Amino acid sequence: MRKLLAVGMGIVAFFAMATTPAHAWPTTPPPDKIIIDVVTVNGSGCPAGTAAVAVSPDNEAFTVTYSDFLAQVGVGALPTDFRKNCQLNLLVHVPQGFTYAILAADYRGFASLAKGSSATQKSNYYFQGHPQTTAITHTLKGQFEDNWQFTDTTDVAQVVYAPCGEARNFNINTELRVSAGTSDPKTTTSFIAMDSTDGSIKTTYHFSWMPCPIK
Repeated sequence: MRKLLAVGMGIVAFFAMATTPAHAWPTTPPPDKIIIDVVTVNGSGCPAGTAAVAVSPDNEAFTVTYSDFLAQVGVGALPTDFRKNCQLNLLVHVPQGFTYAILAADYRGFASLAKGSSATQKSNYYFQGHPQTTAITHTLKGQFEDNWQFTDTTDVAQVVYAPCGEARNFNINTELRVSAGTSDPKTTTSFIAMDSTDGSIKTTYHFSWMPCPIK
């Protein structure tokens, strides 16, 4: 069994339309089922039918699973294979009376990198109508052959919630890239693959689902 390697932690702000009140307290997730619609899927890393979204039974996370998200260089690779990307446009249907914040994102996969090569995973996030967040980049250096996992977390000072009563699509942009570096692409193959993305709605900073004000 391949060993899981946890690598690094980045800090990223997830923007929304409403700022978290200073007096907001954590609350348990709503009991009603959370539904996430995949509005659009675009990119060389997620051809039609190769990305799927599922919500956890406890309403605290959603997972995006990829079946064809792989970047590679070297023997057997096309010139355009060194970079693959995927943009997901998601619509989260939140139960009436609640709002949510996206607080963390876990990315995982497998990489096989020849000595001298390297690979990067980059991602950013934004709500419809807001600027894109600053992209967070994680790097692996060859020689490497193992599972990998990267986690982006929200800076506690930047935690904000989606606007109550408004449907705003959430966008996730992800990129995989491989560089041959000093390795010989004529005799070696280096690749990085993405298996899944977990977006956590559960907080570790005393924020969670929040009830909307009663009008």
